[in-house]
Amino acid sequence: MSVPLLEVKDLSASYGANEVLHGIDLQLEEGSITALLGANGAGKTTTLRALCQMMVKTAGSIQLDGTHIEVKSTEDIVRLGIAHVPDGRGTFQALTTEENLRLGAYLRRDKAAVAADFERIYSYFPRLKERRLQQAGTMSGGEQQMLAIGRALMLRPRLLLLDEPSFGLAPLVVRDIFEIMRRINQEEKVSILLVEQNAMLSLEVADSIYLLETGRIALHGTPRDIRDNDTVRRVYLGGA
Repeated sequence: MSVPLLEVKDLSASYGANEVLHGIDLQLEEGSITALLGANGAGKTTTLRALCQMMVKTAGSIQLDGTHIEVKSTEDIVRLGIAHVPDGRGTFQALTTEENLRLGAYLRRDKAAVAADFERIYSYFPRLKERRLQQAGTMSGGEQQMLAIGRALMLRPRLLLLDEPSFGLAPLVVRDIFEIMRRINQEEKVSILLVEQNAMLSLEVADSIYLLETGRIALHGTPRDIRDNDTVRRVYLGGA
């Protein structure tokens, strides 16, 4: 029996005395896209931070390909191949596109491959090549989101954590980004854990869905399972 790429058991997470996650379980298969849905405040962003041991105190088990990572530092987790694109994008505003991308590869030692990877990222995001010498802070929201994803890909991750990639973007830009995400998953076999408010788009790209409510997993299934659930359809999909 194959080991899931990511296996989380009884994961709790808190900010000080405020516990946000209450013993959640989830699995992510290698090469898949898994979406984590839920209302604001459900604990979606906290889940991604907990997987990276970033800004939260955690308890429970987190395994990446059978290796426990809940005891490791954030930097060591990144070295193991988990890249995190946070909400708000987190680009370095005063640096150029190229400088931001180079920072994404700061842990890598294969310099020749890093140089080649610039062209790989530019093939997914041609606009970034056009703006490679432009300061990130002067770019549009959509371009900054592309840059944040591109910077994460410079790590050559096995697992990409994406937090609200559609937030604040025009619908056409969102469609472009989701299509690129699908290509990255299919062409490079990068597994993706997606936190997203746009439930309909998530159902289009994901292989598996988890629904999070007030820090607990309320439902897990395929996109079809979610669409066929009357309550979920009414509350999260607008009755669609």
